[in-house]
Amino acid sequence: MNTLTRLHVACRLMFAVLPVATLTPNPVQAIELMKWERIPLQVTLKVGQERVVFVDKNVRVGIAPALKGKLRVQSTGGAVYLKANEAFSQTRVQLQDVENGEIIMLDVTAGEKGSAEPVKLVYEGGDSEADASPEHADAAKEEKKVSYSAPLPVLLTRYASQRLYAPLRTVEPVPGVRSLPLHLPSRITTLYPAEPLEIQPIAAWAVQSQNVVAFRVRNMTSRKIVLDPRSLQGKFVSATFQHRFLGLVGTPEDTTMLYLVMDSRPENALIPEAKVSRKARGKHHAD
Repeated sequence: MNTLTRLHVACRLMFAVLPVATLTPNPVQAIELMKWERIPLQVTLKVGQERVVFVDKNVRVGIAPALKGKLRVQSTGGAVYLKANEAFSQTRVQLQDVENGEIIMLDVTAGEKGSAEPVKLVYEGGDSEADASPEHADAAKEEKKVSYSAPLPVLLTRYASQRLYAPLRTVEPVPGVRSLPLHLPSRITTLYPAEPLEIQPIAAWAVQSQNVVAFRVRNMTSRKIVLDPRSLQGKFVSATFQHRFLGLVGTPEDTTMLYLVMDSRPENALIPEAKVSRKARGKHHAD
């Protein structure tokens, strides 16, 4: 075999081997599964290396002031990206579900040693990696019917009250709850016409077809007012005052909250406010 023939054969062998090398699979990065059972989850970071936590929920991230400048946090699309700029001891990081207010707590530590593996949170009913996969999660969501521990008006009223009065970490989650945009006037005069009260819509939430709206109610008189839900005007499933009476105007007791649960949109459940024409407003200002 001459030199040219040997070179030709060697080149053929080389190209025959190369595709085998290109087909060699790259190593797959493992995912650490952590089950959320209302116990803070331990997450260790390596300084200078980013670690992602797949929450699979739209969350707000709350960090302690002590971590300012030490921990970079970014949240998007159900994933939270954590990167430690320097070492720090165990510190609590809170993830709040924007839909139902549930708080997920992480105890984060950063040092020279730490895992870079992504973390995936698994919730009740997701004990295995297969259960945590998107395909199984979608199937379970379709098959599983949501059951509630109490009637929806009770749950919605309690949820609204806790969101306004209780610390976020103590708010009891309600499956499927979501914030509701308000399309109401800044002051409502038709809701409780029996007394001179200042009533303002504050926030609203919805579950399935029922809505709850929280109103701030303030006494504008110099006498005590006993609140009677029967005096409310509109179409409601239930009505609950935070307190049974209002104190004199100017006292700490002159303000309370009202929670109305309704089957229709809030703007359709309340009696419309009287429209004042420009001519009437001009005459009023002239007087």
